[in-house]
Amino acid sequence: MTISEEQLFTLADDAGFRAAALATFRFQAAACAPYAEYLGLIGCDPASVGRVEEIPFLPVGLFKHREVYCGGTPPEAVFTSSTTGGGEPSRHPMRSLALYERAFTEAFRAFYGDPAGWSLYGLLPSYLERKGSSLVYMVDRLIAACGSGGFYLRDYDALLRDMAADPKPKILFGVSYALWELAERYAPELRDTVVMETGGMKGRREELPKAEFHRILCDAFGVGCVHSEYGMAELTSQAYSAGGGVFRTPGWMRVLTRDVNDPFDLHGPGVRGGLNVIDLANRWSCAFIQTEDVGTVFADGSFTVEGRIDRADIRGCNLLIQ
Repeated sequence: MTISEEQLFTLADDAGFRAAALATFRFQAAACAPYAEYLGLIGCDPASVGRVEEIPFLPVGLFKHREVYCGGTPPEAVFTSSTTGGGEPSRHPMRSLALYERAFTEAFRAFYGDPAGWSLYGLLPSYLERKGSSLVYMVDRLIAACGSGGFYLRDYDALLRDMAADPKPKILFGVSYALWELAERYAPELRDTVVMETGGMKGRREELPKAEFHRILCDAFGVGCVHSEYGMAELTSQAYSAGGGVFRTPGWMRVLTRDVNDPFDLHGPGVRGGLNVIDLANRWSCAFIQTEDVGTVFADGSFTVEGRIDRADIRGCNLLIQ
């Protein structure tokens, strides 16, 4: 059996994380049928795995074609990825919405403190507009925890009016192309505000290097840096960047890099490669995900995201306005 929820959210050191990861692997190698099948196909005997570095990572694309789930009971929700060009969406069964809510709330607290001290403004559609979006579900619940803020689609006048009248510290949480549109049309000076973007343009605007895009937003909004959130439908947890595109994870999440041509060859710190994510909050699916993103992981565990591996399908997790 995997570790308890309380153990999960109180992991205090690397040794504890490694023990929890191995316990989770042993459970999921037996209980998650697609993962067990994958391990068999690549010739991995779970009993022979004694270190975290030996754990195989499940290709994220399998969430499109198989039910990656070992919850035992029907899931409370199934989160889906957005798609571009009519592609098949990923499906992530969520056994417990309470677990998901605890994961994103604990992560938010770790990086930004008590949500009640903030107002959160989501430059995203309402969750009613895009059923199945884990991102919109998360922002909706965080807005409720903050007690102020709200969702905005393209009513930028109302957004800026409400933010200007709000005395609390604010987070403007938006998809990249919507933030760019706001910057171009209004160039408003945002006071006492953290600007946070959630990802790429996904075909809505030209793709710019992240540093260049952030400079555009900083100049338009009068802020010193742009924060970022890293997550996806196939994960339960999120990483955050407080500027400079360098992300940090909560205590139950780790990122590693691999060779882009040999998925079983892990890189050491500072070497660019494909990103593998260990998300121990994926208790009832698979905690070991081989993503289609490229980046660099540093010695302190922080990481950057530089783009996507060639030939990988474009994930539309931020294409929420359709």
